[in-house]
Amino acid sequence: MKRVFSTMVTVVVCLGLAALSLASSGGSGLGADEALTKLKEGNGRYVAGATVAPHQDAARRHETATGGQHPFATVLSCADSRVPVEVVFDQGVGDIFVVRVAGNVAAVDEIGTMEYGAEHLGVPLIVVLAHTKCGAVTAVVKNEPVTENIGQLVAPIVPAVKAVKARFASDSLDDVINKSIEANMWQAISDIYAKSPMLKQMAAAGKVKVVGALYDIDSGQVRWFGEHPSQANLLAK
Repeated sequence: MKRVFSTMVTVVVCLGLAALSLASSGGSGLGADEALTKLKEGNGRYVAGATVAPHQDAARRHETATGGQHPFATVLSCADSRVPVEVVFDQGVGDIFVVRVAGNVAAVDEIGTMEYGAEHLGVPLIVVLAHTKCGAVTAVVKNEPVTENIGQLVAPIVPAVKAVKARFASDSLDDVINKSIEANMWQAISDIYAKSPMLKQMAAAGKVKVVGALYDIDSGQVRWFGEHPSQANLLAK
């Protein structure tokens, strides 16, 4: 009995070490930079009209149903129907852990989901994907009347819009909206670090990389901004 128990403990420990090893480079086996390259290549194919639509067949469904999911990137995007994340990056089933919400805000639900992706699924890369002509940001810029629930939803966007308006008060409305969309992307990354000690620690340790990006809903092209310009200060707080 003791020998059986000892064997069982050894197996459990080995499985645990294997899981930790897999998580360190992402559940998919890719590092953050490799994952980023894969997204960039996929978007390039999408823009060029040369998509390959990988991992969208019955075999892939069966593989992920029986073997679990091992996404290589987490993407926080707007819920806008013109931003279909897997399509934009030419990926398929089980490739991207997608978190969608109006205005790509990073609040409790979104951050908790990203924590799950990073800690439990071993996802090494988080992309905050803003997009042109964002209705949520536009509504905040124009101070449009909204329901109580929508007001609470877009509240994280307000600081970014206020900062843009204070700095670019003489700009046209369209320019203020465009600048606010970009500022809101950075705001979301700042909120991730401010509200998630786990993700902040993982980023500081190099286990997770968080980058910003902007999707042009007309051209289909994603513009990459990289890590937050004040990354060091955000991680030091």
